[in-house]
Amino acid sequence: TRTPNNQNQQYSSGGSQMYMEQENDWDRDLLLDPAWEKQQRKTFTAWCNSHLRKAGTQIENIEEDFRDGLKLMLLLEVISGERLPKPERGKMRVHKINNVNKALDFIASKGVKLVSIGAEEIVDGNVKMTLGMIWTIILRFAIQDISVEETSAKEGLLLWCQRKTAPYKNVNVQNFHISWKDGLAFNALIHRHRPELIDYEKLRKDDPVTNLNNAFEVAEKYLDIPKMLDAEDIVGTLRPDEKAIMTYVSCFYHAFSGAQKAETAANRICKVLAVNQENEHLMEDYEKLASDLLEWIRRTIPWLENRAPEKTMAEMQQKLEDFRDYRRVHKPPKVQEKCQLEINFNTLQTKLRLSNRPAFMPSEGRMVSDINSAWHNLEGAEKGYEEWLLNEIRRLERLDHLAEKFRQKATIHESWTAGKESMLTQKDYETASLSEVKALLKKHEAFESDLAAHQDRVEQIAAIAQELNELDYYDAPSVNARCQKICEQWDLLGSLTQSRRESLERTEKQLESIDGLYLEYAKRAAPFNNWMEGAMEDLQDMFIVHNIEEIQGLITAHEQFKSTLPEANKERESIQAIQAEVQKIARYNGIKLSGNNPYTSITPESIDSKWDKVQQLVPQRDKALQEELGRQQSNDHLRRQFANQANVIGPWIQNKMEEIGRISIEMNGTLEDQLTHLRQYEQSIIEYKPKIDQLEGDYQLIQEALIFDNKYTAYTMEHLRVGWEQLLTTIARTINEIENQILTRDAKGISQEQLHEYRASFNHFDKKRTGMMDSDDFRALLISTGNSLGDAEFARIMGIVDPNNSGAVTFQAFIDFMSRETTDTDTADQVIASFKILAGDKNYITAEELRRELPPDQAEYCIARMAPYSGPDAVPGALDYMSFSTALYGESDL
Repeated sequence: TRTPNNQNQQYSSGGSQMYMEQENDWDRDLLLDPAWEKQQRKTFTAWCNSHLRKAGTQIENIEEDFRDGLKLMLLLEVISGERLPKPERGKMRVHKINNVNKALDFIASKGVKLVSIGAEEIVDGNVKMTLGMIWTIILRFAIQDISVEETSAKEGLLLWCQRKTAPYKNVNVQNFHISWKDGLAFNALIHRHRPELIDYEKLRKDDPVTNLNNAFEVAEKYLDIPKMLDAEDIVGTLRPDEKAIMTYVSCFYHAFSGAQKAETAANRICKVLAVNQENEHLMEDYEKLASDLLEWIRRTIPWLENRAPEKTMAEMQQKLEDFRDYRRVHKPPKVQEKCQLEINFNTLQTKLRLSNRPAFMPSEGRMVSDINSAWHNLEGAEKGYEEWLLNEIRRLERLDHLAEKFRQKATIHESWTAGKESMLTQKDYETASLSEVKALLKKHEAFESDLAAHQDRVEQIAAIAQELNELDYYDAPSVNARCQKICEQWDLLGSLTQSRRESLERTEKQLESIDGLYLEYAKRAAPFNNWMEGAMEDLQDMFIVHNIEEIQGLITAHEQFKSTLPEANKERESIQAIQAEVQKIARYNGIKLSGNNPYTSITPESIDSKWDKVQQLVPQRDKALQEELGRQQSNDHLRRQFANQANVIGPWIQNKMEEIGRISIEMNGTLEDQLTHLRQYEQSIIEYKPKIDQLEGDYQLIQEALIFDNKYTAYTMEHLRVGWEQLLTTIARTINEIENQILTRDAKGISQEQLHEYRASFNHFDKKRTGMMDSDDFRALLISTGNSLGDAEFARIMGIVDPNNSGAVTFQAFIDFMSRETTDTDTADQVIASFKILAGDKNYITAEELRRELPPDQAEYCIARMAPYSGPDAVPGALDYMSFSTALYGESDL
């Protein structure tokens, strides 16, 4: 028999940790209150049977059925899950005592000091000792582990009851006796966890028997808690037995503790799934935005690569205007989309890192690098297209000029050749006198001289036609046809001229008279007439220039031409004096002239007429050259106007880029202060946009004026566009980096002081002030923060902060590393454990269980993504939650 201890003896667990004060020691000499004994008998018997039935047996009389120790040992094995020593099967008293002692020794081995309870009393059927022993077992195996907020077992169970019933009217649990007499507390516990089983509003405080029976029947039917008390006994007792009530209530606690675990597990899973759903939504948004942008680029590049030339200047000017609309209207939103896409990608990757998820890998062809490559191709095509447009416009301008020049020279030549064929084929010399024949011969010589003088024009016409063909002039067939006709006619004129000369020379031998003066007139008048025609042609010649120097060269040449006019006028006066001398001799000798000079068709009147025409064309040429000088001066003003702005905007953009670089590595205030400063800085940059627009307007004026060079500035509009777009993208990326640092700080619990310390350390070792550092500087930084690094450990860290082996570590990667080493995050193992709780320890879970435990949308999310479970214990409809949980985090986390 074990030695009884004093009345203040306490139960203890593990030899040092006390789990329950023994409030009512079992006194060998005192009897239980009959009402309490009755309640304990019923409660303890039901409690024992709730466990013994798992072994296929039960007890009827609690003090009789445990006397041989066999069912007592079996009870302990069931509730502990452990094997006791093999019992003795003999019927003798000593065998029974030995079996009971084995049971009591097992209880003692669990850290319980048995007080006043010995094997003999149990074998003898001592009711008080038997009930005390069962109460000790209940305390150890059913109540000891109940602890809420580090309270004792009894206080923990009471606190649990108070919290669960707090919202219910007419329920005030202060103890384990009279607080339960009206039955409302039992009903409130059930309703709190299974509201569908109890209609609490219909219960009345003045009907305790109905309340108690309702709770006991519901618990037995739906919760697998056997009825352990009679309602009439509780109501009829002034103070119900505390131990019976505690035993009964502990069954409710254990029945619902699984639900609490399931609720906790469900909350964890919901949190994980919510993060995953949000990330998937961000991934879908990225994929769509990337697809749309790539599709736009795919559609745009062929348009920019289309080099099919147009036939007219107006059509090419329309192409240039369409290209300007593309640069001003269509492309800027796509630049913003590209920048936003990169920002979204960086934000998503940061969220994935912070939630311990694997990095997002866009689908094939939609990587940020793919988009950058496509964008690079777009800009290459864009640059080539603009250059082609301007070259085509220059070509068409040249073609229009050459075509007009061809038409002008062809018209002049055709006008000159009109009637020449009939003149060369006439037979007038057959009936002419000697003087007339000589005159005809001389006239023909003058014509040959005139014909030779026109040879250059024919060659020029042919050369212009050839150049128009080489430049792919759209109306080349008509030019070629006209040129061919001129050349064929020229060949015919040459042949006819030769034939007429031969005829006249044959006749000349028979004719000897010649009028020297007429001949001299004709010889001098023809070249002078050709000179005047050439001068008129030159004065009406079209010109094209691109700068002041060229037009000034033409003006100088014109001034030189004007300086020759006095000498030409002297030649004109000399020629006219010959004709005057003819008239004088005729009058003096009484000769009556029969008609005009037989040697030439050039009359003094035609010479004066053409001279007057030259005199008229000179001031017209002056005016045209001065107008062109004014246009070139205007163009030079446009160049200077563009250059003045470009020479300010170019350095401004460069300065802003450098300032952003400095801001990104400096520490001024909190991250929120830096973010506010950057956003204000971004706004100041955006407010600069009207200057860029004004410059675009000046550039458009330059293009409309067909200005192709600018010696006043090294900046081109293309360079400034690219610089402006890079500036907007850089400030946006810098703001995104600060936002990601805030996201990292808040998610990882990094204080502002820690972040400042991280930034100060990073800046100290960022020798080049580039916002990133090489591996040697980063190793020095890690050593300065107290990390003891071997080669293997440093290689592991570099694999984390520089997964792409770029050789550079950014500040964001540094703070991610500093925070991730100590931050507690959800893991795949935790999620698997949570699903295991919901599945009731099974290796699989069913759709019904998921719909019961999780919110509808997250339950369906899991069901749609979980693969069927194929383990040996699989049942129809089983789902594999382990593979699903692993997939949430990636294989590497396991």
